[in-house]
Amino acid sequence: MTDTTTTAALPRVDRARLFTWLQEYGVYAAVLTLLLLNVLFTPRFLEVANFRTQLLQVTPIVIVSLGMALVIGTQGIDLSVGSVMALSAAMVVLYLGYGVLPALLVALVAGAAVGAAGGSLVAYVGVQPIVATLALLVGVRGLANVLVPQLMEFRNPDLIALGSSSLAGVPIIVIIAAALTLVMAFLVRRTTFGRQVVAIGGNRTASELSGLPVKRVLLTVYMISGVLAALAGVLATARLQASDPTSLGLFIELSAITAVVVGGTPLAGGRIRVLSTVMGALLMQLLSATLIKHNLPQSWTQMVQAVIILAAVYVTRERGAR
Repeated sequence: MTDTTTTAALPRVDRARLFTWLQEYGVYAAVLTLLLLNVLFTPRFLEVANFRTQLLQVTPIVIVSLGMALVIGTQGIDLSVGSVMALSAAMVVLYLGYGVLPALLVALVAGAAVGAAGGSLVAYVGVQPIVATLALLVGVRGLANVLVPQLMEFRNPDLIALGSSSLAGVPIIVIIAAALTLVMAFLVRRTTFGRQVVAIGGNRTASELSGLPVKRVLLTVYMISGVLAALAGVLATARLQASDPTSLGLFIELSAITAVVVGGTPLAGGRIRVLSTVMGALLMQLLSATLIKHNLPQSWTQMVQAVIILAAVYVTRERGAR
């Protein structure tokens, strides 16, 4: 009887280990596999220009995803990030006459204000995160379009340099994204605030009973998400050398959520995987670029991404159930 029970339990143990490994390292394995396949089958994939292009395209998603990971870690969601990008793009060009630094500051303050509005609705009013940030998604995009109703080009050399300059061959905006990733990883792993965020996402009621400043932490999390989205909007505007609130950041909230989920951060909260979130964004970017380079339609990319998202959610769910 004992031998039979032990034998039957082995597959379950192996399956549990498999799900744990997939959530911990699956996104890294997927990126390495995709890189290897591209090296073998995609012409000119190893060219420096190709890697530069991929990094430039994924940088705004990475920056927005860092803030989204914090929000999802609290069992929330922030659908307003794309609209915040549009608002920051509008604000930065409107205030360029005062200089790049004041314009950048105004854009970041605008992002923080939107984040504070969403965080206040969630933390103090009790509105569901998806409802609060959905309302902001619509309203803030409308405000951005009112401020700058059409494409507005600019010729400010300092802002253009922010989007086009490189350091040792690496674009400045990529360096900024890498630095923010390290800062966010340190914030989550090594600070009291990071531990509070994880605790609140794991059990908000228990966190309140234990005396944690739940409302203040939630407000701060949404403000950080808003500031990062605003920064992503400024960097994207600098790179494009034009402000276009109508299309800038459109649907980037979906890309950010995908990166976070594929990176192994559970939608149920209580855990934040910063580096894996960045790898999730890179995986989605590589996948899209690979299919395009092989002349497959965009619809194929969307279907494959859907499968990856479902697989990531399933792995997270299975591991959580154990």
